[in-house]
Parts: sequence; structure tokens; C-alpha cells
Amino acid sequence: MKSTVDGRLYIGQTNNVVQRLERHNKGFVRATRNRKPLEVLIFKEFETRGDAMKMEKYLKSLKGGEEFKKVIKHWGLAKW
Repeated sequence: MKSTVDGRLYIGQTNNVVQRLERHNKGFVRATRNRKPLEVLIFKEFETRGDAMKMEKYLKSLKGGEEFKKVIKHWGLAKW
């Protein structure tokens, strides 16, 4: 997700994207409470929650670096 206020990204995993976005935008998530509203840039489905959690951890480890930018560009989000 991306904050429409400051342009910062939020990376997470959920089994219900619509509900999760709603919780963020209602201020129920401490990490994004002061950065709402947020919008979903991209979501990717995985076979298992474990796989989703691995990808979340991987993306967070790259956040802000050149490799992260390559991943975002690969997914068609070159200018978020």
C-alpha cells in the first residue's frame, strides 16, 4: 500500500485485501494511522500464508534499496 499523504509504502500480508485496506484507512493500524488514506498498489496471491510471510519479509529486507526498486519496476510500479 502507499500513503497518499507522504508517498511512503506499507508492506504487509492478509487474507482479505479489501478489509485490510479499510482497517488502515479507518486508523485501526498504528503503523499507518498518521499516513492515511492509503491505496493498494499491488497484491499478489500465494499458495500458503507461510509463502506470503516469506515474501513480506523479503520485501521488507529490500525496502528502499536498489533491489527493491527493481522488484517494484518488474511488477509494473516503477513510479509509485
